Amino acid sequence: MTDISHIRNLAIVAHIDHGKTTLIDSVFKATQTFRQNQDVAERLMDNNVLERERGITIRSKHCTVTWDDYLINIIDTPGHADFSGEVERVLSMVDSVLLLVDAIEGPMPQTRYVLMRALKLGLRPIVVVNKIDRPNARPDYALNKTFDLFIELGATDEQANFPVLYGSGLDGWFVNDLRQQEHRGMDALFRMIIDEVPPPGGNQEGGFLMQVSSLDWSDYIGQIGCGRVLRGTLRKGEEFTRLVTKLKDPSSRDEGWKLDSSSKARCNHMWITRGLTRIEADHVSAGDIVWLAGPPEIGIGDTFCRGEDATEALRPLEIEEPTLSMFFIVNSGPFSGRDGTAIMLRQLKERLERELRVNVALRMEDIGRPDGVKVSGRGELHLAILIEEMRREGLEFCISRPEVITHLDDDDNVLEPMEQLIIDVPEQHQGIIIEKLAKRKGELTSVENSSSSTIRIEYEIPTRGLIGYRSEFLTDTRGLGIMTSRFIGYGSWRGDIVSRSKGSVVSIETGVATAYALEGLQERSVIFVEPTEQIYTGQIVGENARNMDMTCNPTKRKHLTNHRSSTKDIGVAVDAPRKMTLEQAMEWIRDDELVEVTPRTIRLRKAILDIHERKRGEKKQPLLDERANRSQIGQTA
Repeated sequence: MTDISHIRNLAIVAHIDHGKTTLIDSVFKATQTFRQNQDVAERLMDNNVLERERGITIRSKHCTVTWDDYLINIIDTPGHADFSGEVERVLSMVDSVLLLVDAIEGPMPQTRYVLMRALKLGLRPIVVVNKIDRPNARPDYALNKTFDLFIELGATDEQANFPVLYGSGLDGWFVNDLRQQEHRGMDALFRMIIDEVPPPGGNQEGGFLMQVSSLDWSDYIGQIGCGRVLRGTLRKGEEFTRLVTKLKDPSSRDEGWKLDSSSKARCNHMWITRGLTRIEADHVSAGDIVWLAGPPEIGIGDTFCRGEDATEALRPLEIEEPTLSMFFIVNSGPFSGRDGTAIMLRQLKERLERELRVNVALRMEDIGRPDGVKVSGRGELHLAILIEEMRREGLEFCISRPEVITHLDDDDNVLEPMEQLIIDVPEQHQGIIIEKLAKRKGELTSVENSSSSTIRIEYEIPTRGLIGYRSEFLTDTRGLGIMTSRFIGYGSWRGDIVSRSKGSVVSIETGVATAYALEGLQERSVIFVEPTEQIYTGQIVGENARNMDMTCNPTKRKHLTNHRSSTKDIGVAVDAPRKMTLEQAMEWIRDDELVEVTPRTIRLRKAILDIHERKRGEKKQPLLDERANRSQIGQTA
């Protein structure tokens, strides 16, 4: 059993791509966590394939290292705003945070969010100005902006008097004084952690008490809960009580909470982390971060304690509410089952229910639709990661365009999710950015010269305004712009937003696309398919130059006559098609269109494939809208 005074629990928090996971790689090397001859990959904590491909952390991960007889539990947290809920819960397990700030960019939107959460919990952060080795690094600028952010967020005098380190997580060195000390080694970082991070509170001799902060699932064991032991000791096989609490008013976090239920359970398995490996333990005590299995059901915020005293129950943890939703629909296209497993509605629900066991920010709603369910999440990336995981499991299905989740205030006014948007862009592109965002109902809040040729523009914009804008932004800035955003709350409805000004090119035939047909189409549209590609009726094969849908026959062949030889096609020049990623396809489609997701292909299609049925539906829709308006006028009268 490790003495509680020699345990340090901390989390590494920062904006996306500010170097959290790379820093942990250097921590592993400095503490010799692995053998010298062991082959260790870069960004070791990003052990998920999607995390490595995208270069981001999706789920928080826990590792443990030892230094100078101290046990240091470190939690790597996601930096993207869509996974900020992971950060909220993780902070309840630690006693301090390493706040990483890029030496060039300074504090960014997610920096503000994670710092706000840490300060609210009373934690005193350690500020680490990272990436000092980069050209044009501005450590003084980054530190001053960080201090301003502390004051703006209402930090106490003790919190604002934060310790500071400078260095490079990539090169593996950190120092207290950038000008006086040699840029070598990690000792300054570890000494700062030992001296500035308080040991865990709690009494190892008292009754067992912990709160669940994260969830995992095993097909053999069932639900697994993770949390920090706040008091006492628990041994494997011992009995404990599970207390479930809930807020009295879920719409308000300040109205108090109450005990909802209690049940007896037995600790069947428990694990602690050493390095990156979970090892089974016989007992755990105050200060340990433990994974525990036993109760048939475990939820975020559940209290585990010895005894039946309901006063032991802890306040429920906040679980972030979704802001976007979309429909997951059974694939009804003619190519269903060619690339993967064409699942039915029952199988689709079962897969999503498995995800709900560990992804607590996700919601699934069965609204009675015979071919699909409504799924809600924190943002486009949150939903896209789930879709990509299901796709790589060999599943085929369709998804609809994301739509924002709105609320009503006390006066029945519609409220919609709002985002803080920060853009770093070369000066020559600021005009087109301001013009486009004005059309998307963005409100300019500040403009700042961040360097000699780059400006930083800050907006408050509806989440709707960002759907479909990221790819457009990259085109407008020639790939030189950087755009980041975070959810900041709900605001009044900003009115209609036209997200796409161009129509779709829709096939009216099923067959093989020909170069002859595509050559004619590319003169007035951008093509999404290539010659010899199989397409079907109702599939979207391109983007029209005008703001209207255009039907076409991309399978049309040239009829050979005595005036046209069979070698005439040799001179056909077809442009390279635009191939969309999953996120680009989600943003591009309109309300009457779907994305068909298979293990091999991303296809765009109309929700109603037959052209005659689509036209009948278009004729009925104005009549339905007129009746709805009349009904609303009658109710108002």
